[in-house]
Amino acid sequence: MSVAARPGTPGATRTCPHCKATILESASVCPACRGHLRYDDAAIARAKTAIQPLQIEGTISPPDGDTIYEYSMVLSIKNDRGEEVARQVVGVGALQPDEKRTFSVFVEMTEATGAKAKRRH
Repeated sequence: MSVAARPGTPGATRTCPHCKATILESASVCPACRGHLRYDDAAIARAKTAIQPLQIEGTISPPDGDTIYEYSMVLSIKNDRGEEVARQVVGVGALQPDEKRTFSVFVEMTEATGAKAKRRH
């Protein structure tokens, strides 16, 4: 769905050596497994400038009764034209009548760095 960015450009990706998740090439810590990827001064400074402009948390539980409910957590990302650029099932499961699940979603942003990190015209 999305176009892969070339290595060295903002948005370029790589595979985490720990968990094999697709992550940003610039990441110093994997957002999936939290494994450290590099310890250089630039990476540490960049991590300190991270912001979280979106944070959502919610809890679900089945309605009263003896029914077991299944759930799917789906993440969808759309561009500024409303076109879906990514869609992924993050997790699935079932809830017994007396169970709950809490879901947290956050977006972390850091400033892109490097020669190719200038605004496109």
